[in-house]
Amino acid sequence: MAPLVRVLGDPRTDPWQENLTMTATSGAAQSAHPERPGRSDGVCSEFTVFTKIKPGEADALCKDLAMLADAADDEKVHAAVRQIGTLHDARHVIFDNDTRFMFASVFDGSWDTYIDDFAQTVVGDRFDKVFSHSEGFPGVKDPGAKDWFVAHQAPAGVFVSAYPDLTVQQIYKDQRVEEAFEEVLDTPEFRAALENPANADLVATPAFQKLLEEASA
Repeated sequence: MAPLVRVLGDPRTDPWQENLTMTATSGAAQSAHPERPGRSDGVCSEFTVFTKIKPGEADALCKDLAMLADAADDEKVHAAVRQIGTLHDARHVIFDNDTRFMFASVFDGSWDTYIDDFAQTVVGDRFDKVFSHSEGFPGVKDPGAKDWFVAHQAPAGVFVSAYPDLTVQQIYKDQRVEEAFEEVLDTPEFRAALENPANADLVATPAFQKLLEEASA
């Protein structure tokens, strides 16, 4: 009988006990591998990988992570993240006395598309640099990269999203709409339209009043 507890960082060999199929966003291709690990909440899915750091390379990994943190404000990185358009957040953690490494993120769409998209941007190059300090990592563009990630991925016991129905693209759009609406609210023409008796019926509708309440919250 296989042990119930697996040491973090060891390749996964136990079969999946639950249906952990990714939830694809509208327009995204469904994963061809329903056995891909990770839990979903609405359109959001979690991705958590535990690896073993190569002996003697913890300091080098720390330096690369520091460079990655400095690059967080890099326009190229933000442009790549927007180009990918499915990444909500990401974290890199060294733990267990500098012997193990964790990468965790939340994304939209299919697992396979998520990995493919990273491999095609500047983010993939930085992934290669960071994960190169992990034992056995073949490179993000290697044909065996997905199998390697699956072998080192551990699904969360519980995963909850604060906004399970919103994709990254919808959040971007909501932000753009809010900024545009705020600009309209600040114009004298809008204030005049609100005060115009000809628009009284529209302004008095529950939908319009709710719009104004949300804008002023």
